[in-house]
Amino acid sequence: MSVIRDKITELLSMKSYPEKLFYDGNLELLKRTKISIVGSRKPTQYSRTQIQKLSSLLSKNGVCIVSGGAMGVDALSHSGAGASNTIAVLPCGIDVRYPAINKNLLEDIAKDGLLLSQFDAGFKATPWSFVVRNELVVALGDALVVGEADIDSGTMRSIEFALKMKKEIFVLPQRLGESEGTNKLLKDGKAKAIYDMDEFVAMFSTTLKGKNSSIVEDDFLLYCSKNPTYEEAMKKYQNRVFEAELNGEIKVVNGVVIRLT
Repeated sequence: MSVIRDKITELLSMKSYPEKLFYDGNLELLKRTKISIVGSRKPTQYSRTQIQKLSSLLSKNGVCIVSGGAMGVDALSHSGAGASNTIAVLPCGIDVRYPAINKNLLEDIAKDGLLLSQFDAGFKATPWSFVVRNELVVALGDALVVGEADIDSGTMRSIEFALKMKKEIFVLPQRLGESEGTNKLLKDGKAKAIYDMDEFVAMFSTTLKGKNSSIVEDDFLLYCSKNPTYEEAMKKYQNRVFEAELNGEIKVVNGVVIRLT
């Protein structure tokens, strides 16, 4: 665990600059174009699939993902981006793996990505420390994506920070009666809907700006587009097959992998 000594320009938009900022991992990620992603700890299957797809596309096209290391949308954002291209901001000490269910994910990020915290080693998360964490998550990003949120959820506090910082807010288009917080943002004109992921990624991708390059898709999903056998897919992408099937990105029919997204 070390302390960041130099000022981080993005954090000057916070109400007050952090007195201390601890880190573990690769500080070079702070120099990248960054998108903050927040949302429900219990997202719908639709939100799970779309957030993981979006974070993966952004990551593969040069954008670093920032989130809060929590369950649900946070964990999906980090895992979709890959540990080496994500920043997790913690509501606890940098040495505390919270929540415990994300221990392995946070360990991978500490090794290959970047963990940040405003709290001393050993500090346990409290209700107010989540609010502090949320402000830092929002400040780091060039824009904020809200995957899913109820009107009275903690995620809406992150939106308040984004509005004060004059950050652009983007949301997934959702069905009526679901994610009423993000639907209200759209109704009130405070957010824009992501109707085309490729267009959204191109807005922020450093690898695409000024070039005629096309969006880089997920290698695994491209592979699945060719309808490989389940056995072939397991040999080549064992760790991804189960996750993709669980998230509704693929299904297996008669021993053949079918891509759904």
